[in-house]
Amino acid sequence: MPLALLALAVSAFGIGTTEFVMMGLLPNVADDLGTSVPTAGHLVSAYAIGVVLGAPLLTGLGSRIPRKKMLLLLMALFTVGNLASALAPDFGWLLAGRFLAGLPHGAFFGVGAVVAARLVPEGRRARAVATMFLGLTVANIVGVPAATLLGQHLGWRATFLVVAVIGLTAMAALARLVPLIPVEAHQDVRRELRALGNRQVLLGLLTAVFGFAGVFAVYSYLSAMTTKAMGFGESSVTVVLALFGIGMTLGALAAGPLTDRALRPTLYGSLGALAVVLVAFPFTVHVQWAALVMVVLLGGVGFMTTTPLQMLVMNKAKDAPTLASASNHSAFNLANAGGAWLGGTAIAAGWGWTSPAPVGAVLAVIGLAIAVTAGLLDRDPTKTSRVVAAHQAGPAPLPAGPALEDKASSPVAAASGPPGTISGPLGTTSNPPGTTSNPPGTTSSPSGA
Repeated sequence: MPLALLALAVSAFGIGTTEFVMMGLLPNVADDLGTSVPTAGHLVSAYAIGVVLGAPLLTGLGSRIPRKKMLLLLMALFTVGNLASALAPDFGWLLAGRFLAGLPHGAFFGVGAVVAARLVPEGRRARAVATMFLGLTVANIVGVPAATLLGQHLGWRATFLVVAVIGLTAMAALARLVPLIPVEAHQDVRRELRALGNRQVLLGLLTAVFGFAGVFAVYSYLSAMTTKAMGFGESSVTVVLALFGIGMTLGALAAGPLTDRALRPTLYGSLGALAVVLVAFPFTVHVQWAALVMVVLLGGVGFMTTTPLQMLVMNKAKDAPTLASASNHSAFNLANAGGAWLGGTAIAAGWGWTSPAPVGAVLAVIGLAIAVTAGLLDRDPTKTSRVVAAHQAGPAPLPAGPALEDKASSPVAAASGPPGTISGPLGTTSNPPGTTSNPPGTTSSPSGA
């Protein structure tokens, strides 16, 4: 594998760390800035809103910029956002810094996936993109707990300073290791926008918004729940966050082969399982060993939804894989923002520290209802859930002209994430955070995150 993939993985590590570390630092930030934990939860939403707006906006604005230069510009914006967060004099400035740091998130993974695919022969493209997203996996298992521990001992500002240093390191690696890659021919934006109007695409995006919001309603306040509901000390927060990261990885690994076998049943099953886990969460959280098991399960079933959702959107938006991928990434981060807000509202209303769990269960059920409705309305005779059958039938013939470029770039360019996954033609390699199983063409949310 080219060393340029290491530069992309380092960048993914920094982005994944800053996206999720705020969940572990909410109590510290709230105490330092004199605000409540639910109010501090808006910092999670600010980052997610930045991703929602930045993914399609910056991807469109950068369509004519050489890929290497675009990666450097996006990582520079990311670094400035984290530096601004570290130096923020009050809560309002920190909110702005988090929003700024979130803007380049989705666009970076979209461009990064295209670059990763161009660095290797065609038969190794999915593996190359998965290598880039390995940075996200490491961030959730190691980076976030370590950054949380750093923030607890040296202050939350130190965490964002370290992430800014990671950003500078990533920029140096990108400048040194990533080769110049020419810009692809300009895509027809109107065609892509028309494809996004497909009913199945819109229902898929809506499913992501509601279903995945159930995960972030709880995850956004997991550090506070660890000490105030589970009865652990502050030093245990890093362990709990690492367990959630392990669950994310296991869920992503399981989702790939399951989605290959049956797309919609996997989506229904993961959303249903998510609702069950969230309903059970408040009843088990006071038994410490059971609480830890539930944290792993929450990460697993929550991120198992990302692969089938990304597959569904990509399959139904055949003529707009890049914009559909960016939109799906925006949907996951809108879920991030909405879930954090609703979970914080429940806590602020005095319903208790575990109250975000039943709120999340309701959101998961709404997402499941939308998904089932979409399935009933789907009259696509190609049965997109049977990806394996397409594999056995062999690759479809390539159309002439621009379609050749689409084959080379579109499935991968559709990287986005909340988890961070990417799909290759006919198969998946999901990675909400850089694992080896993938929804069709995502990188990103989870918001991805």
